[in-house]
Formats: sequence, C-alpha cells, structure tokens
Amino acid sequence: MYESYYGLSAKPFQLRPDPHFFFGSKGHKRAMAYLEYGLSQGEGFIVITGEVGAGKTTLVRNLFNKLPADQIVAAHIVNTHLDPDDTLRMVVSAFGLPYEGASKTDLLTRLEQFLRAVDRQGKRALLVIDEAQNLKAQTVEELRMLSNFQTDDKSLLQTFLLGQPEFRATLHSPTMQQLRQRVIASYHLGPMDADETRAYIEHRLHTVGWNGDPAFDDGAHAAIFAHTGGIPRKTNTLLDRVLLMGYLEELHEFNEEHIKTVISDISEEFQLPTAVGTPAAGALGSSMGDDELGHLPERRDSAEMLDERMMRLEKSIVSVLSILKKIVATPQGAQATQHVDTQE
Repeated sequence: MYESYYGLSAKPFQLRPDPHFFFGSKGHKRAMAYLEYGLSQGEGFIVITGEVGAGKTTLVRNLFNKLPADQIVAAHIVNTHLDPDDTLRMVVSAFGLPYEGASKTDLLTRLEQFLRAVDRQGKRALLVIDEAQNLKAQTVEELRMLSNFQTDDKSLLQTFLLGQPEFRATLHSPTMQQLRQRVIASYHLGPMDADETRAYIEHRLHTVGWNGDPAFDDGAHAAIFAHTGGIPRKTNTLLDRVLLMGYLEELHEFNEEHIKTVISDISEEFQLPTAVGTPAAGALGSSMGDDELGHLPERRDSAEMLDERMMRLEKSIVSVLSILKKIVATPQGAQATQHVDTQE
C-alpha cells in the first residue's frame, strides 16, 4: 500500500526469503563462499548455522538461482520435524520419486537407482536440509548413511545442512563422530554490524526503485540497529511497519523518535493479555525451569503467515482511508444536499 506513495515498484521489506533481494554482507559472502566451495568438491556435508532470521534460507535460494541445471539436480527440504523413516520419504519425494506405500528397502532402492541414473547423465545430486536443528540424532545418522551411495571414484549425493546454532550441539555430540568426519566445511552466519545494516536497508530500497524518498537520518538508523541487532528478518519486520506508519502519517523523513514509536507499537501488540488472578508472563517464566519453558507451545507465526496477515491489515486500512478521504474531500454543502436527497 505504501509502495505507490513512495514511488516503489514493490514492497522492499517483505518477510518471505527472496533471492532477488540478496545482500552480500561480509558474513553472507563468506557463507556463500563456503557453499560454493562445497559444491565444487562434490561430496561430503557442508554445515551453515545462524540465528533465527539471519538469512540462511535466502542464502540457499540465492545459491539455487546460480546452480547449472545441466550439471546439478537439487532438492530442498524445510520440514524437519520427522522421524528417520519419514525423513527418507521426504528425501525421495523431494527428488520427485514415488514414495507412498513403499517400504524402507524400496525407498532406498529407488533413491539409489535415481542417483546412479543422475550420475550416468553426467550430473550430480545435491540435497539441502533447512531447519536442521529440528533433526533427531537418529535422523541425522540416516542422512549420513545416504552419503554411502557411491561409485568407484565419487559420491552420488552431497548434502548441505542449515540450521540454528543449537544444531552445532547435535553435530558435536559423541554419537556424531562419523558425520563430523564427512563435514568438509562449516560456517556460522552472524548478524550484520551497524554499517552493514544501513547498507542492507538501502540495498533493499534501491532494488525496488528508491530515489531517496523516504529518508532516514543517522538517529533513525541507530535506533533500527539497536532494536534489530543486525538480524535481516527483524530489520524487515520493523522497516515494513515504519513505512506503513510513514504512509499513514504522510511522512517522508524518519528520525529516531519515529522508529521508537513503531518499536513501541510492535512491542505492545506482542504482549500477552493478563487475566485477573493470572500471573504475568514474566512471573510465570521466572517460576518455571528451562525444561518446562522449552515445552511451552510455539507462539510465533511463520514469516509467511505474518506477511499474509500484514497484507490483509494493509488492505483493511486502505479501505478505511479511502472512505475517510472521500468524506474530507466532499464539501459540507454537498454532504447536506446528499442528506436531504436521501430523506426525500
């Protein structure tokens, strides 16, 4: 909705990972270099970890855009809350093979036949597992076993594992020794610094035709970085709301106070309501152990769902604004005439 107001061709801060907006910070360039290095090796495991919203999925999609289709057959799995057998089915399905009603033996046979057919065509198979922190140790071991599919001189399947920092604990557990021996490169993707965050914001704006409107002063950029910590997804969420407020308030320049106002609004929206006689969220958290807290239901929507909700909200606001603008633009005399005509 604010795109036309600021002369932009599209939303610059959408939550969905989009390689079109890929920004090469120092960390993202290094992570991409590790992925490309691993790809050149054609075997083993590459592990990339990073905080929630650090840009791991965008990184992979940017890599996929560069893959030569005539050389590499790639599959991408993001649903990892699975047991080992279901994971095998997911792998088989991701490569476009039939899996329903098949036994584990059948699935392994089909996958091996497929990988050997790919090799005969002069191509390689690449499996990318996103959200690897959700994988159970047995599931990781199942994936390691798939790397045993080989010819006399090369591996038939290469695997990239991307996950949040806790996956490193799984990787370094005593049972993962054999997997660690097959990891040829590992990298942790950290947040951007303040200068990179500013460059990231301007990069996304330039990508959709930004010509300097709206403008952000130094205080605004400092407030943005202080809140987001250089995490791309948090930056997108905040800036999307900032531009929405700018449209509603008819702003073309943002300062520190504008950013803090939006941050305050977002914080209030995500506060849990406290019923009478019910402990506040902070009190509840302090009375529970880490294990109990770890079993609380997940309260965060996926990025796609949040994006969809924001779009619905924007459409509702547009409708209301359209009505209000018509009322303001209509002379009082005309309103009175319309009222009389209605009475008649």
